[in-house]
Amino acid sequence: MILIADSGSTKTTWCLLDKGNGEKKFIQTRGINPYYQDEDTIISTLKEEFNDKRRKFDSIFFYSAGCANPEINKTARNALDRFFETGHLEVESDLMAAAHALCADNEGIACILGTGSNSCHYDGTRIIENVSPLGFILGDEGSGAVIGKKLLSDILKNQLPKDITQLFFDTFKTNAAEILDHIYKQPFPNRYAAGFTKFISDHISHPSLYALVRDAFDEFLVRNVLQYKKAQSLPVHFTGSIAFYFDKILKESLKSRNLTPGKIIKDPMPGLMDYHARQ
Repeated sequence: MILIADSGSTKTTWCLLDKGNGEKKFIQTRGINPYYQDEDTIISTLKEEFNDKRRKFDSIFFYSAGCANPEINKTARNALDRFFETGHLEVESDLMAAAHALCADNEGIACILGTGSNSCHYDGTRIIENVSPLGFILGDEGSGAVIGKKLLSDILKNQLPKDITQLFFDTFKTNAAEILDHIYKQPFPNRYAAGFTKFISDHISHPSLYALVRDAFDEFLVRNVLQYKKAQSLPVHFTGSIAFYFDKILKESLKSRNLTPGKIIKDPMPGLMDYHARQ
């Protein structure tokens, strides 16, 4: 029996996978991010929300957006060691989760386009190149946060047609002061901005919104993917809600840059289950 976890800041999805018969059980807890949480906080979350009596597993594979370096990974590893019993524990980043789910044992470019964005060149075993995403302020091109931020900026600076601007305010019943407060004073402005991507999706047939998304994807490819030396000779794969729901535009952008579209999936967990079931 193995345990696989895909963790973000909001939620963690756990899969209890019996490699013998393929049976699976899923548990969801609050997000576990060792970048922001200490060992005791992580253990407290597990005690409250991991609603399964099993604590012993042959192997545990924990992937998290917060697992960016060995020192931070140590926090997650220590917490998991204290809560579970296992002979094998691996703690990796969400980018490695994307690489395993999308590429398995094959070489490729693995990308994340969700609330944030990231990418890497994966050689089938390890990540050998990674252009730093730089986060919501300096980077995260193509992400829901940046697409939403661009929408808000265009709305408030009168850069979109009047019918779209009016529809926006009719839909959200908000104003400039409230938007600015959320962006500059409230926690998690990236999540707030990303929340407006559904509005874009609902009205994507409007040329100005279509162009907004297309420009965002073009920027992601130029500033990230095309920096990998082998980008144009390898499939470029994606996971994340933004890639999944705007896949048609994403494929257009890829083809315009002579890049080969690979897999586009919403969630890495199915791919992670397949990957670890074969190991």
